[in-house]
Amino acid sequence: MSGLGAGRLRWGVLLAVTVLVLAAAGVYAVGAFQRFEQSRLAEPNVGVVAGQSLPQEPFVLFRNTATGQGYGNAATVPLAAPGGARAVSGQQCDRVYGAARTVVCLRSNRGLVTTYDVSVLDDQWRQTRSWPLSGIPSRTRISGDGSRIATTVFVSGHSYAVAGFSTATEIRQGTGSPVNLEDFALMVNGERLVSADRNIWGVTFAPGQDDLFYATAASSGRIWLVRGSLDTRTLTAIADNVECPSLSPDGTRIAFKKNIGGPLAAHWSVAVLDLATGQETVLAEKRSVDDQIEWLDDRTLLYGLADEATSGDTNIWKLGTDPGTAPSLFIEHAWSPAVLR
Repeated sequence: MSGLGAGRLRWGVLLAVTVLVLAAAGVYAVGAFQRFEQSRLAEPNVGVVAGQSLPQEPFVLFRNTATGQGYGNAATVPLAAPGGARAVSGQQCDRVYGAARTVVCLRSNRGLVTTYDVSVLDDQWRQTRSWPLSGIPSRTRISGDGSRIATTVFVSGHSYAVAGFSTATEIRQGTGSPVNLEDFALMVNGERLVSADRNIWGVTFAPGQDDLFYATAASSGRIWLVRGSLDTRTLTAIADNVECPSLSPDGTRIAFKKNIGGPLAAHWSVAVLDLATGQETVLAEKRSVDDQIEWLDDRTLLYGLADEATSGDTNIWKLGTDPGTAPSLFIEHAWSPAVLR
């Protein structure tokens, strides 16, 4: 056979193999999608009622991860009965938070090209505003009066445990334009840090103060808790190694995740920082908690952990702020808690 004929044969074989591989991948993708849809349409494995509106009594808002109908949808349970039947909305969310009878829902819109957006919902689960996100949803918070919304996304990477991740964090006030925290002046030890290598994530708003918030800032391998000012456009470092802060209801303490495993093997313990004294307390949870913690009350924390037995499932746990308190299950098959009173 001539060299030309042999070359054509090799290209033909390569083309045939490529077609077979693509066809097999397509069949697998279709089958996986069908299995996913079947699981979503199955009967739920927990008590569920239709969520027509946000409850009037105090409640917990979360992302439902129970298999069956309503998987991935925003849901609520009464604060007084977290283990009871959950009211599941028709709104699918990757991450959810709420305040002032307003719900913020970060969503992935999967298709030929996956896009991401924010949906702001009223107390009837109706969308009032929406805008696109530049990456994979990670964190969101809303101020107590509902006027300010913070979002964090992964622009590159998909986990805080992976080296080289990059985030984008914005705050929107009302219907105004977004404020990019990357543009704020980052002050460390009284001097402005000029390095362009920085990430900001995990905003938490101070109750009753329109200007003040806290967040995590990182640059050149260092991580700080920063106090932010919307008025002066500054981020001021006030403590080291504080990630995903969450301000207590009384505004005196920060709950956060603390990496005790190092940069190459992240393991996040749950800790609390007293803002007045600077005293840090690491709590009794031994599992790695990659979440932005929520306060159930001034003495109790909530956070999500992957279910050890079921892929794609998560549970919400509670943990007292006394050092010797053991964690306990709060809401099974749930993620991304927010306490609304």
